[in-house]
Amino acid sequence: MEVVYEDNHIIIVNKAAGEIVQGDKTGDTPLCETLKQWIKEKYAKPGNVFCGVTHRIDRPVCGLVVFARTSKGLSRMNELFRLGEVKKTYWAIVKNTPPREEDTLTHYIYSVERNNKSYASATPRKGALKSMLHYRIIAHGDRYHLLEINLLTGRKHQIRVQLAAIGCPIKGDLKYGAERSNPDGGISLQSHRIEFIHPVSGKPIDVTAPVPNDNLWQALAAAIPSSSEL
Repeated sequence: MEVVYEDNHIIIVNKAAGEIVQGDKTGDTPLCETLKQWIKEKYAKPGNVFCGVTHRIDRPVCGLVVFARTSKGLSRMNELFRLGEVKKTYWAIVKNTPPREEDTLTHYIYSVERNNKSYASATPRKGALKSMLHYRIIAHGDRYHLLEINLLTGRKHQIRVQLAAIGCPIKGDLKYGAERSNPDGGISLQSHRIEFIHPVSGKPIDVTAPVPNDNLWQALAAAIPSSSEL
C-alpha cells in the first residue's frame, strides 16, 4: 500500500491491481482495513480507527482511491462525488487502434448480476443508464496504445465495457474481450489522476499516481509527446 496524499480529513492511496477497496464475499482483507491498521500504527491510536470509503475502483484496476479519515470528510467527499465535482482521469492500454484519435463515447449500460458483467447498448433500453466518457490516444507503441480517459458518468465497469464496445478491450481484461490475461491477474487500467476542491479546507487537490512499475507501462509513458498534458 502506498499513501500518496494525507491530511486530517482525507487520505489518498495508490492501490495495487488485485486489491479490493471494500470487503466482499471473497472474505479477503480489503484496502480500507489495511489502511485502518496503517493509521493506527503510524499515529499510535488506541481503540477503533475511522476510515471511510468514498468511492471504489474495480479489483483488477490499479491507481488512486480516496478514503476519509473523519466522518465530516466522508460525508463531504460523498457529496462531491454525488455532484460530479471530482475529476477522475484514467490511463488504459489497448492493443487495437481506436477508430478515432480522440472521441466522446455515449452508450447505455446495464448490468447482469448473474455473471457480474455490464453490457453497452448504442440505444436506450429498459434498465440501462446513459454513460459517457472522453478518450484520447496519448502514446503509440509497436503493438499497444495508451489512452487517457475522463469519466463523464460513473457506471459499473464503465471504461472497460465502453472501450470493448468500440473494439478496444483493455489489455488483460478477459471479461471484456482481451486475448489473454496479464501476469499479475490485473488489467492495464489505472486511476491515474484525481482533482477536486478539498471539502473542508477549500484548497484544490490534484494528485497523480506514479506510472506502474511494468515495462510496457513505462515504455508507453516514455513515448508520450512532451506537448501532451498529463
